[in-house]
Formats: sequence, structure tokens, C-alpha cells
Amino acid sequence: MTASDTIVAIATAPGRGGIGVVRISGPDLSPYLIGLTGKTLPPRHASHVHFLGADGETLDDGIALYFPAPRSFTGEHVLELQGHGGPQVLQLVLERCLQLGARLAQPGEFTKRAFLNGKLDLAQAEAIADLIDAGSREAARSALRTLDGAFSRKINVLRDGLIHLRMLVEATLDFPDEDIDFLEQADAWGKLLALQASLGAVMAQARQGALLREGLNVVLIGQPNVGKSSLMNQLAGYDAAIVTEYAGTTRDALRESIQIEGIPIHLIDTAGLRETEDPVERLGIVRTWAVLDKADIAVLLVDAGHGVGDQETTILERLPDIPLLTVHNKIDLADEAPRAAPDGKEVWLSAKTGAGIELLRRQLLGLAGWRSEGDGLFIARARHLDALRRAGESLESARGAGKQLEFFAEELRLAQDALSEITGEFGSDDLLGVIFSQFCIGK
Repeated sequence: MTASDTIVAIATAPGRGGIGVVRISGPDLSPYLIGLTGKTLPPRHASHVHFLGADGETLDDGIALYFPAPRSFTGEHVLELQGHGGPQVLQLVLERCLQLGARLAQPGEFTKRAFLNGKLDLAQAEAIADLIDAGSREAARSALRTLDGAFSRKINVLRDGLIHLRMLVEATLDFPDEDIDFLEQADAWGKLLALQASLGAVMAQARQGALLREGLNVVLIGQPNVGKSSLMNQLAGYDAAIVTEYAGTTRDALRESIQIEGIPIHLIDTAGLRETEDPVERLGIVRTWAVLDKADIAVLLVDAGHGVGDQETTILERLPDIPLLTVHNKIDLADEAPRAAPDGKEVWLSAKTGAGIELLRRQLLGLAGWRSEGDGLFIARARHLDALRRAGESLESARGAGKQLEFFAEELRLAQDALSEITGEFGSDDLLGVIFSQFCIGK
């Protein structure tokens, strides 16, 4: 298996559909053009053809599109056969391509070839998968901006600034007698501060993009009968959880996904936290603490009639180091109005009537650090955030290096390497393998 192989895959989703697409990419598709259509095809022109079998029989009737290299998605010669979307028909065409010498493409191999042939950088390549997997309109729009290069352009501006600053510092190392004066005249320290500020702005936007992509795991906790299941039903918009007046009704973690301003929120309703002899309920409580270890935000429900008491304090003492939002429920029984604390960490509401639910939604996004950026967001992944973080740490170390120019230059190099990982200018084969293996077949 090499990069010079001709690869083929069914590029449409599994199942039946009006149209099915078989995609072929490789260095020479002449045998496939003749073997599948019986003719040569004009470039970038939709040709109505019969897809032919080994004996010249018609396998299907459809449209063939031929894209000669390098003006194709992969940068190689590409042939797309658009036929009827029946699984058996597509399989016949695929098997004919295999007979002609192609091999089945690996997950993400078409996009990987596009990256290796310079048609996309790594952030853009990842955005294809993010666009396909987008769980909201906002996430889809942001993924499309990344695919169009919005994120990469910001990274490239930072990289170019680093290269210029490295040039100044490393050139100065060749003339040690004039080093500090030269750097001061070139305003090297000011350029470093400007780079740190720009990197901070990109990091803030990337965090927003990561929220759009990953969403938030929000775990509802509290004593039995404080209204966790009722609150989950209010947020979900239907009866996702069973609600009764009996304590311990919820025995296992129940999961429901919603959206708030396009951010996926993964709600987890848990067993009430209390001392119990019921073995099933105890198992549910153990699972509650397990899901809290992976939570982004914990929502502690308390009865508005008595607030945070000794039992809630016991829960808080065991809580992992994650953001906490305290919800005072059942204000309808206390004849109170919905409100939020000035620090945004407490909300008073009624899960029964829905009063204050919008306040809760806003506070959840606030705790997560969400700020609506309009149409300027781009999608981002955890590895992007990690690379930006490491670049920021290196710039801070460079700032602390002072007149130790060798250390200054080395930290700038490390910062540039971290940024280059995002676009794929620098990255190991192992990293590329992991990224593209997460794609679907045919992409």
C-alpha cells in the first residue's frame, strides 16, 4: 500500500438513496476511463455514460466526471461515477474498479492525499470531517470557515511574525558585539508583545470554536427529589426522564443532548446523592461520581426552601475541580421570582413551571466561557488548543529570557513548531495517521 496506488471507494453514505457516488483517485486513470465507460472523457464535464462490466455489460447508467491532475480534490487524477443509490448497484461498480487494479481506500485517504499534495493544509482537512459531523448550523458554518482557510490564515500570520522575529534574533547571534542595540532598534521586544497579544486573541476564538465542536458535558447532581429529572425535562423540551414523588426514582445516569445558541449541551441526569442500603441505587450513586470526573460543568440542585445545607456541603466537598452552578429549584412553592446571582454561579427557578429556565441557559454558557462572535468563528479541536497553549508558553519563556539570546531564539523556534503542527507544516506520520483514520470511507 503506497501513495502511488489507485484508490477507490463508495463516497456516499451507506444505505439506499437517489444517487450513489463511486470515487477513484490515482496517477493514471486511463484504464478506468476505458474499462468503465468505453471512452475517453472531456475534463470537468458531466458525461452521460453506461458503467460497464468486464464483458461489456451495463452495470448502471449515470454521470461520469473526470478531473485531471492537479486540478482535482486530491491533486491526482480523479474520476467520479454518479449512479443510482442502491447498495448492490454501487457494489457492482466498486468491484469492477477493483478488477481494473484499484484498491479500497482507507478512511480519510482521499483527504490525506489532498493534504500531501498541497491542496489543503491540515486544519482545513480536519474541517471536512467537522463539517460532515456538525451537530448545529453554527458548527457547520464555523467548520466551513475553517475549510475556507479562516483559521489557517490567522495561524500563518502568527507564524510569519515569529519567523521575522527569529530572523532578527538569530542574525544578531552572528554579531554579538552589537546584539542588544540592534534588537532594541528593531523593536524586538515590542514585536514579541504584539505576537503574544495576537496569539491570545486567536486562542480565545479557538476556545469558542472548540465549544461549537465538542459541546459541554453538564451533570445534574443533588439530593433525591430536588427536581433533577424535572429540570432535565424542561431543558430537553419533553419527558426524557421519569418524574415521581418517590425518592430514588432515577437509578442510572440518563443522557440527553440539547443545543443552546448552537452549542451542543450533553445533559446527564444522575441518581440522587444520599446514604442508602438499596444496592441498585448505590450503584447509581457510584456512577454519578464517575460521570462527574468527565464533566465540564456540575449543576447542583437544591430546594429553594432551605438552600445549601449540610448534605449539599458534603456533596461539594467531594466534587471534582470543575465549574459549579447552584440551582435553587421549586421557587413556585416559595412564591419567589426567578433570578441569578451577580457572579453568575447561582440561579433561582422552577423546573415545574419553567420560570427561570432561560436564565439557566445563559448562565451555563457564561460558565463555559461562551461569547457569541457573530459570523467570525472557526471550528477548532483539542489538539489545536494544545498547540496554541504550548506556543503561548514558549513566547512567555522567550519574554523571560531577556538578554540570553540563545534561549530567546530557542523558545521562538519552539513556538513556531507548535503553530506549524496546526496546519501540518510540521507533524509526525503518527499524528497524520490518527487524524485521517477518523474520517469516513470515501473522504
